[in-house]
Amino acid sequence: MSGAGEDRLNDGLDVFALDAGLWNSGIDYVAGWREAARAADRLNRSLLGVGLELSEVRAVADANADGRGVVRLAGRPAAVERLAQLLEGTAEGEGGAS
Repeated sequence: MSGAGEDRLNDGLDVFALDAGLWNSGIDYVAGWREAARAADRLNRSLLGVGLELSEVRAVADANADGRGVVRLAGRPAAVERLAQLLEGTAEGEGGAS
């Protein structure tokens, strides 16, 4: 399953779980994916809000083998470095990471 940003399938940032395709019929993967999709959408809006382009870095919803939602970060190295700098700056402004 893919999540937020799925309309950008040809930008080279596709993320596929290693266990994709090994689903069990008794597990509700959709519920976990929906929860992850909401979180990924929120993070993607935040990424856009700080000036990052979703074609460069984005959150992608997925579900793990147990059906729990997972949000993965997919990005080009330069964009991920920029995100890390933004996060470090925020942490420093709040007295450092805890």
